[in-house]
Amino acid sequence: MFKLLKRYWNIIRRPSVHFSLGFLTIGGFIGGILFWGAFNTAMELTNTEKFCTGCHEMRDNVYAELKGTIHFTNRSGVRALCSDCHVPHNWTDKIARKMQASKEVWGKIFGTIDTREKFVDKRLELARHEWARFKANDSLECRNCHNYEYMDFTRQSVRAQNMHSTYLADKTKTCIDCHKGIAHTLPHIPPGQTSDATPPAGGPKEVANAAR
Repeated sequence: MFKLLKRYWNIIRRPSVHFSLGFLTIGGFIGGILFWGAFNTAMELTNTEKFCTGCHEMRDNVYAELKGTIHFTNRSGVRALCSDCHVPHNWTDKIARKMQASKEVWGKIFGTIDTREKFVDKRLELARHEWARFKANDSLECRNCHNYEYMDFTRQSVRAQNMHSTYLADKTKTCIDCHKGIAHTLPHIPPGQTSDATPPAGGPKEVANAAR
């Protein structure tokens, strides 16, 4: 048994002694394709709605809320999945987001939001993290589907026309500034605080409501 293990170890340690360069090149190429295919398949599986709602924390809370919004059911039949809004579409940012998800696995193991009460208590903190991410990337996930340049303002309310033609045009605001709560219920924000991660040092209080 020891001799057999030693033999395999020698092959792994110095494969060029036992196999030709052509064999190693072709084998490495095929192995790389198989690895890349398996890796991307696993990545896509973790983007599915079934995977995202596989735990009761998501299924019974935010997913249940999503079902009552226009992003779930609408006249055009186009529905946003969890990953459409919460996972970046470009590859490098997607990998970074998947690595960050390790914290969510940790939270699942230790039951950070495993009851409705815990979820409600944690909700504002979770929402602020996502709002800050959207703000930092100029609401990129929103703009993957919605494009200011192709908006038909004549089919929008007067308020929406004014907001979109002013703030989106000059880029002083981004989608998430007005559309918090468009897919999930807004969390309770204590008096004197804003939807930002830290309370303002002064000035008027923000009205934390979504422009529907």
